[in-house]
Amino acid sequence: MATATETAGNPGIAIAPELPEPPGAQFVPGATNVIPATAAPAKDIRSKSEARSKNEAQAAAGTYTCPGFSTVDDATPVSYLLKDTYAWGGFAAYKVGNGSGNINWKLNPYQNPSWYMWFHSLRWLGQGITAAGQGDTAAMARVTTIVRDWVVDNPYSWKANIGAWESTMHRTNVLMCTRQAVLTGLKVTTLPTQYQWLDKALLDHAAFLVYNWSGAWNHGTDESIALFGVGCTLNRTDYKNLAQQRLASGITTSIDAQGSTNEQSTAYAQFNYSLWGRAVEVLQACGADPGTTITQRRALLANWIALATNSLGNLHQIGDSEVVKTAPIAGTPLQFAGTKGAEGTAPAQRVGVYSAGFVFGRSGWGTGATFAAQSSYSIRYGPKRQLHGHSDHMSLTYVARGRDILIDGGHAGYQNDVWRTWAKSPFAHSTMTTPLSADAMPATKLNRHVLGTNSDFYEFSDVPGAGISRVRGVLVLKDPDLVVTLDRGSSKTAQQFQTLWHLPSDQKASVYSRTTALAAKPGENTRTILFQVPYRQALPPGAILLKQAQTKPIQGWHYPNIRTRNSAPTLMFARSGYSASILSFIAPVRASGAVTYATRWVGTTYVVDLTVAGVKTSVGITAGGSLVRLA
Repeated sequence: MATATETAGNPGIAIAPELPEPPGAQFVPGATNVIPATAAPAKDIRSKSEARSKNEAQAAAGTYTCPGFSTVDDATPVSYLLKDTYAWGGFAAYKVGNGSGNINWKLNPYQNPSWYMWFHSLRWLGQGITAAGQGDTAAMARVTTIVRDWVVDNPYSWKANIGAWESTMHRTNVLMCTRQAVLTGLKVTTLPTQYQWLDKALLDHAAFLVYNWSGAWNHGTDESIALFGVGCTLNRTDYKNLAQQRLASGITTSIDAQGSTNEQSTAYAQFNYSLWGRAVEVLQACGADPGTTITQRRALLANWIALATNSLGNLHQIGDSEVVKTAPIAGTPLQFAGTKGAEGTAPAQRVGVYSAGFVFGRSGWGTGATFAAQSSYSIRYGPKRQLHGHSDHMSLTYVARGRDILIDGGHAGYQNDVWRTWAKSPFAHSTMTTPLSADAMPATKLNRHVLGTNSDFYEFSDVPGAGISRVRGVLVLKDPDLVVTLDRGSSKTAQQFQTLWHLPSDQKASVYSRTTALAAKPGENTRTILFQVPYRQALPPGAILLKQAQTKPIQGWHYPNIRTRNSAPTLMFARSGYSASILSFIAPVRASGAVTYATRWVGTTYVVDLTVAGVKTSVGITAGGSLVRLA
C-alpha cells in the first residue's frame, strides 16, 4: 500500500488516508451515468472570501493533499514501473510498454473493464509517485515519463474512450500527486520548466470536468473534489466556485433527508460517507467553508449504515456490494455496529424503514457478548433500479444464530457478461420471480407495515412484468427466530411463479419432502428448515426444487466478492398458471431442532400453529392478507 514514509532527509509528499472505495470499475462499458440533482441544494457551502470576517478571507489560501491511490497501486512496485509493468486485481502482471515509458494505452489483455479503467486512471503509479516525492530520481523519471506519455497519446478531449473518460477524476488527482512529488522530490517551490506540461494537463482535465459532470452520486462528488483540487493547486477561483456549487447541489440528492444513499448499494453507502467527509476536509484545507449540511447528512447516513449492519458486523449485501465489514467510526452509531457492540452506543432504532427503498431490522442490538446472537434482516423496495442497484425488490437477506441464513447472489463485477446479468437480475435474489416475462425493473410500493415487540410485518406490491401483479407479505419473528412470507401473483397470461431462497455457499441443502428442504454446514450446530404450507392453492408436482451450480440457466451461485464465485444452493417453491399463492417459512434452529405445525381456520383468519425447536407460536393470515403473530 502506498503511504508516505520517512526516508533519510525527505519524508515525501503528504498522502491522505485511503477511503473504503468499492473495487472494480464502477461503470458499465459503453455508457456512463449522469444523475441530476433533484433536491434543493445546500445553501451553506461557500468561499471564505464570501465570509464577513477579514481574517477568514485572508485564510482562504490553502493546500490540496494527494488523496492517495485507493490500493490500485498495491501490486505494482517501483521495480515493475521501471519495466513498464502493471498489475491489478489478481490478474497476472502485464508489460504495457516498451521498457522506456512508452505505453500502449489501447491494451486490455484480460478484456476486463476494471483493469482497463484503472490502467487509464494512472493510480497504479502510486508507489512510484511516493518514491519520487522522497527523492528517488529513477522513480521520478519513469513516473513523469509514463504520465506525459498518457497526456501525449490521449489528447483533449478523450471522451470517445469510456475507460479514459470515467477515470478522469482519478487521473486528475494522480496528476496533482505527481506535481507535488516533483516539487517535494526536487526540493523546489516552483514547478521547473521541463515539468510545465503537468499544469497544462491539469487545465485540460479541469476543462473536461467542467463540461462533464456526472451529477449527484459518488462520481460527481469525486469529480467536484478533483476540480476543487485543481483550483486550489493552480489558484483558479472559478474552478473552486464551480466545484462548491456542484457539491452543494449533490449532497442533498446523494444523501437524502432520511440519510439514504441514492446508489442502491450498501457498500457504496459506506464509501459515500467517507467521500463526503473527504469533501469537508478538502474544502476546509483550501479556504472554503463547508457549512453544516454535509455534516448533518453524513450523520444521518452513519445511522443508516449502522442499521444496515447485520449481526455478523457486515453490511447486508445489497446491490453492487461485496461482503464488507462495517467501519467502526468513533463517535457515531457505526462505532457500536462496526465493533459488534464492544464499543460506543447502539442506535436508538431497532428497525429503519426508508422511502428510498430499504428496510433494515433486527431482534435487538445486544452487547459485545450478545451482538451476534441477535437476528437481523433486510428487505428491498422503492424506486426503479439505478446506478449500483440490482433488480432485487421484495428480496430478503437474513442472519440468525450467528450465521447467514438467506443471502443475496452478490456482486459479479462490471464486465458485460452473463454472470453480471444474472447477479443483477431477480433470479439472484430471494424474491418471487416470473421467468417467462421480461424484467420490468419496477418501482415497488410498501403498502403497510406494523412493528411489534416480537414481530415485524410488511407488505409490498409491484408489477414485475407486463400484465403481472405481485404482492409479498413478510413477517419476521423473534423468539423463535422465524421468517414467514406470503407471495401472491397473478397474470393475464399463463406464467411461472418461482419464489427463490438463496442459501449460503458453506451449507449443503437437500429436499426432505414435497414441502420441505434442509440446509446446514456439516459439523455446525445450526440448520435451516425451509418449508411451504399449502394456502388457497394445492401444491402441484415440482412445487419444490433445489438448484445449485447451474449454468443453463444460471442459478445456484454466490459472489462474496467480484473475483470469487461460489456454488451455493438455491431453493425454489414453484407454481404455474394464472395465479400463485406461496406461503413460505424459514426457520433457523439448532442442528437437532425440528419444526412441526398444524393449520386451522378461525373465522376468516387462516392460522398456522408452530413449534419451532420447542418454542410454540402461531401465525395468522387475515382476510386482508396481513400476516400477524397470534401467540
